[in-house]
Amino acid sequence: MPFIIFKYLSKQVLQVLLAVSSVVLLILMSGRFVNYLTQAAEGQIKADFLFLIMAYRIPEFLVMILPLGLFLGIILSYGRLYVDNEMSIFSACGLSQNQLLKLTMGPACVVMVVVGILSLYVAPMGIHQVESILAKQDTLTAFDTMVPGRFQVLGNGSRTTYAESLSNNKKTMEQVFIANRTASNEKTGSITLVLANTANLTTRKEGVRYLILHNGYRYDLTPGLPNVTTIKYKTYGLKMPNHKVPEAVAREQALPTTALLGSNDPRYIAELQWRLSLPFLVPIIVLLAIPLARVSPRQGRFVKLLPALLLYLFYIMTLIALRGAVADGQISSLWGMWWIHVVYLCLALIIYFYEPARFAIAKRRAVSA
Repeated sequence: MPFIIFKYLSKQVLQVLLAVSSVVLLILMSGRFVNYLTQAAEGQIKADFLFLIMAYRIPEFLVMILPLGLFLGIILSYGRLYVDNEMSIFSACGLSQNQLLKLTMGPACVVMVVVGILSLYVAPMGIHQVESILAKQDTLTAFDTMVPGRFQVLGNGSRTTYAESLSNNKKTMEQVFIANRTASNEKTGSITLVLANTANLTTRKEGVRYLILHNGYRYDLTPGLPNVTTIKYKTYGLKMPNHKVPEAVAREQALPTTALLGSNDPRYIAELQWRLSLPFLVPIIVLLAIPLARVSPRQGRFVKLLPALLLYLFYIMTLIALRGAVADGQISSLWGMWWIHVVYLCLALIIYFYEPARFAIAKRRAVSA
C-alpha cells in the first residue's frame, strides 16, 4: 500500500514538475535566443555559434528552474488532491503529514541530486564553453560576421563595412564599401574610403589573412578640407588583424568547483556558496510546500499559489543579493548565504507544524470541555 501511494504521488509531482520546467525553460530560451538572433542579424555574433551557445546555457537555466518546478509541482498536484478529496481518503487510510513528507522526499532527493550535479559540475562547464565561444567571437573580423546588404559599424565607429552580396563560404564579396577613420577626433581625423567591385579573403602560408579587393577606388580625405586623394586600382590588399583566443576565462562562474575550494577571494567564496545553496534549498522548499498545498475543496487549488510564489521569489532574490554582497566584501563570508537558509528552515517548520499543533490544541480543549 505505501509503495502504491508513493508511486501515485511521485507521478503527480513529477508530471507537474516537467510541465512547469518545460514551459519556463522554453520562455527563458526564447527570450535569450531572440536576443542572440538580433545580435547575429547585426553581425555582432556569428550565426554558427547561436545553437551552441543556447545548448551550453541549458544547464545554467535548469539549475534555477528545477527547484521552482518541484515547488509548484507539489503545491499544484497536492492542491488538486485536496480539492478532489483524495487526500482525505489517504488520511482516513492512516497517511499522516509526516508520512506524506517522507513520500515526497523521494522525488525531491532525485531533483536535489540533479540540481547538485548541474550546479557544481555541468553548469560551470557550460558557462566556460560559452565564454570560450564569445572569446573566439571577439577574435573574428568584421568580414567573418558580415551580413550582406547591411552597414556594420565596428571598433567604436572607426570602421564601417558593407557588401551587397556574400558567397556561401563567406570568402567572396561583391560591391564592397569600407570606411576607416584614422583618429578618434571626428573633426580632425582623416577618413579612408575603399570601394571595390569584388573582394575575397585569402590566407598566406604564415597564417596571416588578407582581404584582396579588385577593380575599385580609394579615397583619402579629411572632413572640412577640400583636398581629396583618389587612387584607382586593379588589386588592393588589406591585412586582417590576427587576434589570439585567450586561454584562461576570468569569470568565477566558469571556473570548476575544485578551483573555488580553499580560496580566500570573496568572489570565489560567493560563487561556491551559491552553487551549494541551490541543491540545499530543495528540501527546505519541500518542507514549505507541503503545508502550503493544503486547501479545502471550497477554496480551490490555486488559492495559496500566489503567496507561495512570493515566498519562493523572495528566497531566490535574497540569495542573489547575498551573493553580490559576499562577492563585494560587504558581508562576512562566515555567514554568507547560510543565514537565509536557516531563516527559511525555521519558517517552513513553523508553517509545517502550525496546523497539527492547532488541531491538537482544539482536540485537547474539546476533551476538557
